[in-house]
Amino acid sequence: MSKPIVAIIGKPNVGKSTFFNYLAGSRISIVEDTPGVTRDRIYAETNWRGRSFTLIDTGGIEPESEDMIVSQMREQANLAIEMADVIIFLTDVRQGVTAADTEIALLLKKSKKPIVLVCNKADNYEKDRQGIYEFYNLGVGEPYAVSASHAIGIGDVLDAVYEHFPEKHAEENEEDRIKVAVIGKPNVGKSSLINKILGENRSIVSNMAGTTRDAIDSQFENEKGKYTFIDTAGIRRKSKVDEKIEKYSVMRSLLAVERADVCLLMIDAKEGVTEQDTKVAGEAHEAGKGIIIVINKWDEIEKGTGTLEAYKKQVYAKLAYLTYAPMIFISAKTGQRVEKLFEMINEVARQNAMRVSTSTLNQVINEAIAIVQPPTDKGKRLKIFYGTQASTKPPTFVIFVNQKQLFHFSYERYLINQFRKEFGLQGTPVRIIVREKMEKEFEP
Repeated sequence: MSKPIVAIIGKPNVGKSTFFNYLAGSRISIVEDTPGVTRDRIYAETNWRGRSFTLIDTGGIEPESEDMIVSQMREQANLAIEMADVIIFLTDVRQGVTAADTEIALLLKKSKKPIVLVCNKADNYEKDRQGIYEFYNLGVGEPYAVSASHAIGIGDVLDAVYEHFPEKHAEENEEDRIKVAVIGKPNVGKSSLINKILGENRSIVSNMAGTTRDAIDSQFENEKGKYTFIDTAGIRRKSKVDEKIEKYSVMRSLLAVERADVCLLMIDAKEGVTEQDTKVAGEAHEAGKGIIIVINKWDEIEKGTGTLEAYKKQVYAKLAYLTYAPMIFISAKTGQRVEKLFEMINEVARQNAMRVSTSTLNQVINEAIAIVQPPTDKGKRLKIFYGTQASTKPPTFVIFVNQKQLFHFSYERYLINQFRKEFGLQGTPVRIIVREKMEKEFEP
């Protein structure tokens, strides 16, 4: 059985994200005074009293609103309620019981899920806790006064949540999950792809660019393996990032790349590779992540003989540093070739984590040296003594030489190409670190 799921539900601007961030131990949700900032479910893994659980932060429920985004936020919150084992119903003690609170309470009672009622913003604990008594009228149990911003009263809430957890079974080992970040500029179909894979309306999908503001996680497994998909906010051009909220979102997308094992770089087939795509790709490449180039909306392209190969050449020409990344042409809308992604993800994750024995590595290095002699400069020749693999994710090799300055970039590129030829290493960057050693250290 997987970890228990706890959903934080409430109307907008009652402090759900602040509460969530405190429990998660990091600033995962965007926190702003603007109602409705958290638009999608946000996940985090945390624990209490030795029990790990998954926490979901949701967009606020506004029962009466007809606004499209708010309406979809309400659907997301409903989905979180369905998934949850326990619900934290968060209210604002200073506002008192509102009509929205009453409607949300009715909705939660219909779910038949355990509910822990929390009255937030009791910053002056002794004074504000007097206001909790009217919340008994909601009929969902005992209210707990807390201050999320000052971390007051939260332990009691977690104790109450803990009491409602299902019986503990062996919990899943998350290490065997491949973490996949879906990256790209806004409105290229990132959320549509995840929705197609999950078979549910997981992320808000709208024609308005940048609808998904936070990086959000979805667990998924099939016969190919276990995956965590991270749907990221589209990384916009710096000139377009004016709001503080958008700046947070760009940062969150970059953090999502850091967390991932494999990045799916999504490109709009109709637009081709843009300057923004190269920047997004560069972030994943520099972070050393496995990368798959996903050309979306391929069903909307008119095709003739050689269209696909010609398109590939154009993409690799503009993303010259990503020629190692495999490319797949899909339609997130129709599901065309989406199933083929999983084998590619598995293979790229394997290659990104590949470890090569020192003896095998040095055999390849010696063969490479025999084919192409190391460069010389002013009569001094580069000598490569030996190499060893320092780390994985990405595969990183340390090469010991006589003089670092003789190790020219072109020869580094040549060695990397030889490593790829012998070991595969498809879809992953390869790093070489050069170290100087005295020649006598290698004499028998």
